[in-house]
Amino acid sequence: MRQRASISRLDLPLSRRDFLRVGAAGAAGAVLTGCATNPVTQKTQFMLMTEAQEIEMDQQRRPHQFSSDWGAVQDDGLNQYIDTLGREIGARTHRPNLPYYFRVLNSPIHNAYTLGGGSCGVLRGLILEMDNEAQFAAVLGHEIGHMNLRHGAERMSKAILGQLIVAGIVGYVQAEHEKYAELAAGLGMLGAGALLAHYSREDEREADEWGMEYAVRAGQNPRGMVQAMDMLRKLDQHQPDLIARMFASHPMSEERYQTARGLVSSKYGALPDVPDNRERFMDNTAGIRRHKGAVQAMQQGVSCVMKKDYRGAAQQYDVALRQAPNDYAALLLTANLFLTVNEPAKAKPYVDQAHRVYPSEPMAQHLSGMIALRQGNFGNAHDAFVAYRQTLPGNPDTTFYVGYSLENMGRRQPAAQEYTNYLQAVTEGEFAQHAYTRLVEWGVVKPQTQQQ
Repeated sequence: MRQRASISRLDLPLSRRDFLRVGAAGAAGAVLTGCATNPVTQKTQFMLMTEAQEIEMDQQRRPHQFSSDWGAVQDDGLNQYIDTLGREIGARTHRPNLPYYFRVLNSPIHNAYTLGGGSCGVLRGLILEMDNEAQFAAVLGHEIGHMNLRHGAERMSKAILGQLIVAGIVGYVQAEHEKYAELAAGLGMLGAGALLAHYSREDEREADEWGMEYAVRAGQNPRGMVQAMDMLRKLDQHQPDLIARMFASHPMSEERYQTARGLVSSKYGALPDVPDNRERFMDNTAGIRRHKGAVQAMQQGVSCVMKKDYRGAAQQYDVALRQAPNDYAALLLTANLFLTVNEPAKAKPYVDQAHRVYPSEPMAQHLSGMIALRQGNFGNAHDAFVAYRQTLPGNPDTTFYVGYSLENMGRRQPAAQEYTNYLQAVTEGEFAQHAYTRLVEWGVVKPQTQQQ
């Protein structure tokens, strides 16, 4: 691209090497005090995060992860129901004062997850496979179990340690750690569930056991855990593509199912039977159940995309939209499909409709920016990404896209500022290389060899 004008020199606050050193120093200090007592088991647990840091990170990550699953369903009654149920269980745990926050999310996939410090999302695809509150409580109890056992924070701490080389007081962070640090901040690679912890089988066993206990303390039937696990086993047999994401972060096994059965008959066998509250569950989930056929069509469409059967995916999404023409997820899945096959003009009406349907949810704004980029309409792309950033700040990828749009509009100076801001958050990867190369070409920073 021909540049219109040169700009005055800007100074980066930190060079890339300085950034690495500063990050390493903080991590090295944390390693020296990296033990804590688990609030549930009372055993020593490797931990680089305080509870306050765990909660802060959870709250930073939550809006980004929830938006990547197309946001909370537009059903206030259902969201109040899950939040009340989750808080009732959370109040009877080892960490009753966590800021518990539960939402049903629009994604049609089968999954549930916690971000560790109180937040939990349950995707509507999973809810539509349940038929009573005891199962629902078991799923929430399981996620609350992970929160109480601090599994996510422990996994993150171990991942950071595994990617550090500590030399004396000041360590050096490898490039792979920088990728991890980006995720630890709750930013980037949002659509792939990259912000979620990947638990071990032992983590899952503990979360099952304590999740069942917490649900029982809240008055729920312990058989709900067995029923939920049986449902997941059957889904894995019949719809493996759609359950793969859940099992990536929640490994399932026959042993877990049998252990749950054993606990029901042994630990809880003497308890009086309690209702499974099926009617209450069905009443509160009636709104999303009305569109079960559309959700199932979306699930099949996602499965087709995973197999690169784009024609089949288009047919399934069309089925979904005929049944639920204003479904936010169906509209954006369709738009994503057209972007995947490089037909941005066909994607745009679906994104525009999605934004009208759910104006407070920012993913439509992001996709609108991506469509404009594909079409070479950099002014519209810039406006869309700026609007997305105003609605959902904190994603450095958005900063890069704003800079890239400005660059292609010939507005080099503001583009340089956006690239500078981006490199303060991210130092590795294709975007970082592009931003750094442009800043060097424009004379904004010296080449790296001159900064060392």
